[in-house]
Formats: sequence, structure tokens, C-alpha cells
Amino acid sequence: MIPGGSGQVGQMLAAYFHSRGDAVTVLARQAAENPWRTVIWNGHDLDPSWLREIEGADVVINLAGRSVNCRYHPANRREIKESRLQTTRLIGRAIGECAHPPAVWMNASTATIYRHSLDRPMDEATGEIGGREAGLPSTWKFSIDVATSWEEAFFSAATPCTRKIALRSAMVMWPSPGGIFTTLLSLVRAGLGGRAGTGKQFVSWIHGDDFIRALEFLIAHGEFTGIVNVSAPSPLPNYEFMRELRRAACVRIGLPAAKWILEIGAVFLRSETELILKSRRVVPARLLQSGFEFRFPRWGEAADNLIRKMRERVSANEVPNPKHSATTN
Repeated sequence: MIPGGSGQVGQMLAAYFHSRGDAVTVLARQAAENPWRTVIWNGHDLDPSWLREIEGADVVINLAGRSVNCRYHPANRREIKESRLQTTRLIGRAIGECAHPPAVWMNASTATIYRHSLDRPMDEATGEIGGREAGLPSTWKFSIDVATSWEEAFFSAATPCTRKIALRSAMVMWPSPGGIFTTLLSLVRAGLGGRAGTGKQFVSWIHGDDFIRALEFLIAHGEFTGIVNVSAPSPLPNYEFMRELRRAACVRIGLPAAKWILEIGAVFLRSETELILKSRRVVPARLLQSGFEFRFPRWGEAADNLIRKMRERVSANEVPNPKHSATTN
């Protein structure tokens, strides 16, 4: 069961688990045409229509929450935070009332919870929660407040018979329309794929295939509870990240963007520069220590694979033009 499963990551997970033969139910605010079930909910009320789906479910993966790709004005801040807290508390209440509760409840969190880190990696045991650094922008403080409040709501839920894992995820790279990877690739192809700001800030990421495999691993290994960093083991500086993406896309030139240009662009795009300027140097210590092996541990290999997947998808969706078909009479 995937509450909030109508976004890129939710659809990726639903498609995979459905293809594997699992019975998948997505909770969403709007109906959608998919081969798996979609049940409507409003994210506020314990409605029997979706409560029945939790009863007896094996796994719940909660991804519900308003997108953070917006300007952080007061109304959006309130909606971003409350959408996460309300749905998490609601699912906790629902699981607590189950006669046969799910064995595992995974709840989305974010690698943004760690401090801006240029000096060292942040793992689950030694990582430092951000928010107290001198001169920290208010938008960065807000994101950390959301993340810490979100995890508090998750872990305080009374679900004694259900194993709980908070997924501190890095950016999930997948070649679907509207996702972060396709956005970055579009910038590169437009010649705008240079470093952002100084380019020294670290980028934490994970290939979609490894994200799915990591969740499967966590489901299968009952010793996992609590916080888990879900990221590739090799975060890298922004300038290297963009250089590898340009190489994979066969684009030689990428114009850099100074911080002030990014600030102006963020206003027009109705987004925040935190998404690209904050240094997220996150490593998945718990996964690595438990023997999980990444298929794509390094960004260059991942970028090559993602571009190949995108080209294969485009080729598969192309409709032959009769005027150029190679037929003879």
C-alpha cells in the first residue's frame, strides 16, 4: 500500500511491485488509470474505503506530502509541513486500529535533515542534524524543521506490532517526465549544465533501480528499524556531478550559474535555491554494513544508464511515419 503514490517515486514503486505480482494499492487524491488499484482519500479522515486496504496489508510505504518544489511563502510552508504531519499521524492511527496490522511501515523522510556539510559525510550514527548553523537561511531552517517534525510524528505513532523505518532519501534519479533527472538533463542540453554557485556543495543521489532494491532489502531484513539513509555511497561536488552528466549526454559546454542568478531564476520558477545550493553529503552506512550492494554506486555509471533508459523509452514510444517506411511493392 502506497499512500501518496501518485508522484514520480510512488509510480515507480507501484509499477515495479505490480510487475512482480504483488497486489498494489495507491492512496491518492484523484483517480488515475493504472494497472494497479487507486483508492481515493483526502489525507485528513479515517475513511472505511481506505482503512480496509491497510487491514492485512504486508507493507505500507507512505510518500504523502505536498511537493517542496515551490516558493516557501507562509501558505506553502504551512501546507508542506501539515500535509506530512497529518497524513503520517492518520496512517499511524489507522495501523493502530488494525486487527491484523502491516508487518512493515516505511515513511518518507529526507536527507535534507542533515546540516550543510562540506567537511565530512553524514551517516545514520554520526550525522549531525542541521538547523543551528550560524547564518543559516530561513528556508533551510524550515526544511529541517519539517523533516524533524515529520520523523517525530512517525516514531511517536503507537504501532507496536509494526516495524517502522524512516527513509532519509537522497534525490531519486529516474528518467520519467517531470522528475529531477529529466529537469537536469534538459538544462544540460540547453547549455546551462555548468556548476551551480561555487559548485563545491555535495550532491546526494540514488538511481531509481537501487532505490527500489534498497526498499526490497529493508522489507526482507527484519533487523532494520529506525533511521536509514537511502542514497548512493558516493556523493560528489556539484561541479563534478554536472560534468559527469554533460559527458553522459555528449554535451561539451555548460554555462555556470552564480548564486545571484540562481536566486533570480528561483523566483521565476517558483522554487527555492536550497534544492541546489545546500551541500548534502549523505552516505548509507547501515545498508552498506548489512551487505547491500549497489548496482550504481557512482554517478557517471548511473547517468549513462539513465540516459540509455530514456532513449529506449523514447524509441519504444515512437510511431513510424508511413512516408518514411521502408516498404516495397
